[in-house]
Amino acid sequence: MKFMPAAELTLREGRIIDSIDGWLMLGSPSEALMEFGRLSPVGASHPRSLDARWRIAAAMRDWDSALEAAVQLQQVAPDDPAGWIHRSYAIRRHKLGGLHKAWDALLPAASRFPKVSVIPYNLACYAAQLGQPIDAWDWLHRAIEAAEDIRLIKNQALNDPDLKPIWDRVKGL
Repeated sequence: MKFMPAAELTLREGRIIDSIDGWLMLGSPSEALMEFGRLSPVGASHPRSLDARWRIAAAMRDWDSALEAAVQLQQVAPDDPAGWIHRSYAIRRHKLGGLHKAWDALLPAASRFPKVSVIPYNLACYAAQLGQPIDAWDWLHRAIEAAEDIRLIKNQALNDPDLKPIWDRVKGL
């Protein structure tokens, strides 16, 4: 089923999304989900709403709903990297997914969005966890190039257990 976003969110729906963001910041995804239910069907299919729905589902570790929201986001906003990123993240954690499937889902986004550093960063994480440290290192370098801030990526990488297999190399950056 193809979902078509509204041209713009109504003021009311924008406020609902703001409320959802607030509940998520407060660590209450169940309240955020109740707020989401107040959106009209058209408003719920807007990219900003779908992104919020993904964040709610991810916070609840509901990977079925997270994957559904990410797929819908990718359909209605194919030029938004968030759909691609959210989709691979959900696939990695979904009961029918895993690292290989997440890798396959995100890899096309690397050439499509070369300036979005989170894409090569996530690919570095997947490669490291798949036992491919050389590929992980290469993808991490691409993330650094896209971010143009080596300190940001280095600090993030050194605190990311997914990249533990290459921490010794990261420390040398």
